[in-house]
Amino acid sequence: MSGRALSDTTAARIVSDTLDAVIYADRTGTIRLWNAGAESIFGHSPEDALGESLDLIIPEKHRRAHWTGWERVMDSGETRYGADPLSVPGIRADGTRVSLEFSITMLKDDEGRIEGIAAVMRDVSKRWEETRDLRKRVRELEAQLSGS
Repeated sequence: MSGRALSDTTAARIVSDTLDAVIYADRTGTIRLWNAGAESIFGHSPEDALGESLDLIIPEKHRRAHWTGWERVMDSGETRYGADPLSVPGIRADGTRVSLEFSITMLKDDEGRIEGIAAVMRDVSKRWEETRDLRKRVRELEAQLSGS
């Protein structure tokens, strides 16, 4: 294999065409990148999402905690999250909930200040529902066994 790096055009195509949502927000939390995967998962077109706050996809009851953490990260340049994906709920354009797993990358300027955060998100709603249903079934079976 050649040691040649990908061209910027190829890298941009990977980001734009992946099924996962790739979202970049600047340090104010304003969406600056919204790929086709984000449109598919959340139901907002790039025209509707670009320039909007991340509140567009954050359920209202989670916004305060999100922005508190966001400000802490912007001020400190550090996050408490390790290599494991984060699991959070999101909200689609139609108001329905989506279960998400995602990883983040902080982008910094030459002086080390955070310019913004990129997130790669995956819809894991189906898996989350299957796990919930399995846990419910296990509880039911345990209750039946203990009642026998």
